Amino acid sequence: MNFSIYMTGLMMGLSLIVAIGAQNAFVLRQGLRNENVFAVCLACALSDAVLIILGVTSFRQISALLPWLDPVMRYAGAAFLIWYGARSLYSAFRSSAVLAAGEAKSSSFRQTLAMCLALTWLNPHVYLDTVALLGTISTRFPGNEVSFAAGAITGSLLFFFSLGFGARWLRPIFAKPASWRILETLIAFVMWMIATKLLSGI
Repeated sequence: MNFSIYMTGLMMGLSLIVAIGAQNAFVLRQGLRNENVFAVCLACALSDAVLIILGVTSFRQISALLPWLDPVMRYAGAAFLIWYGARSLYSAFRSSAVLAAGEAKSSSFRQTLAMCLALTWLNPHVYLDTVALLGTISTRFPGNEVSFAAGAITGSLLFFFSLGFGARWLRPIFAKPASWRILETLIAFVMWMIATKLLSGI
């Protein structure tokens, strides 16, 4: 294990994942609700690990064999994010009793996990960051790709669990219905902004 390359992977993984996105917003909301937090964080981290390993080991072969994958993922992901944004905006206008942190309607474990995996695997930006970008950067370290991938995976693990379980410190703020409305509205616009970028090819 090359420690310096491991740290490079760690910092690259963190720098890419910290940006606000659909997946992070969902983890934050689950943390605030204290609902299936461990499972959501673990699902996100494991999904990232699979994609990072895929990018480091197979990025060049995938892009050459499946040139149609990019447009398909872009439009499918945009459609999903538009729907999810509308769902969040609808939640922002629901009654205060539903939006209150202590009274928020809970989703089943299966529903929560399905939504988490959908936000992860149907978002083309996840593939761009993990498979394409990290896969490309790893080629700079021939023979040390394992160290780079291990660092990036560690960064993902640290971030998701810090975000999910650290959200508890924000619960007093989100005990107010108005705070939930603001969060849901912000999530909606973030989803639509990402969808717009996908459709415009950015």
